[in-house]
Amino acid sequence: MSALQASPASASSKPRRRTLAEDAANLPNLLTMGRIAAIPFFLWLLDTPTPIRAFWACIVFTAAAITDVLDGYLARKLGVVSVLGKFLDPLADKLIVMAALVWLVPMGRIPPWVVVLLLAREISVTGLRSVAASEGVVISAGQEGKTKTALQMIGIVALVLGYPYHLGYLGIDLGVVDLVRVGRLLVVLSLLFSFASAAQYVRLFTAAVEAKEAKARSSATS
Repeated sequence: MSALQASPASASSKPRRRTLAEDAANLPNLLTMGRIAAIPFFLWLLDTPTPIRAFWACIVFTAAAITDVLDGYLARKLGVVSVLGKFLDPLADKLIVMAALVWLVPMGRIPPWVVVLLLAREISVTGLRSVAASEGVVISAGQEGKTKTALQMIGIVALVLGYPYHLGYLGIDLGVVDLVRVGRLLVVLSLLFSFASAAQYVRLFTAAVEAKEAKARSSATS
C-alpha cells in the first residue's frame, strides 16, 4: 500500500518539461534572439560608412558580443539551459560574425578570400558537429576555438571602426593607427586558429567514433 501511495508522489515530484514557448520566453534566450534581431540594425549602420555610424555599429556589435557571454552564464545560473538555447546561441554568434565580415568585403576592409575560408571552415565544423551529435559524440570547443573567436571579435570591431585614429596609452603617444590594418591582421590570425581548431575537431571526432566502434565490437564478442 505504501508503495502504491509513493508512486504518485514520485511522479508529481518529477520536474515538468518546459514547452518551446516557455524556453523562448526565458531571459537567456530572449538575449540571444535580441542578438539576432540586432543584425539588420547593425548592417544598416554599416551601409553608409561615416565615423559616427561606425561608432554606433561598433557599440551594437560589442553589445552583441557581451550578451553572447551573458546568456550562457544566465542560463546556467538560473537553471534554464534548453535545447532551443543550445541551437540559437551558436547560430546567433555565426550569423552576426559572418554578416559583419560579408558586409565589410564590398567596403574594401577585408579581402574576400579570408571571408570565403572562414565561411568554409564554419560550415564544415558545423556539419561535423551535427554528425558527431547524431553518433552521440559531444565535441566541446578547445582553446584554439576560443582564441579564434576572441581574435575575430576584436578584429571585426577594429574593421567596423575602420578609420585612422590618433591613439595614446598610459601617456604614450602611439601616433595615428589605421584600424583597418589592425583588424585585417587580427582576422587573418583568427583564420589560422580556425583551421587549427577544425583539425582538433576532426581528431576528437575520429577518436570518439573509433572508441565507440571498439566498445561495440567488444560488447558483441563478450
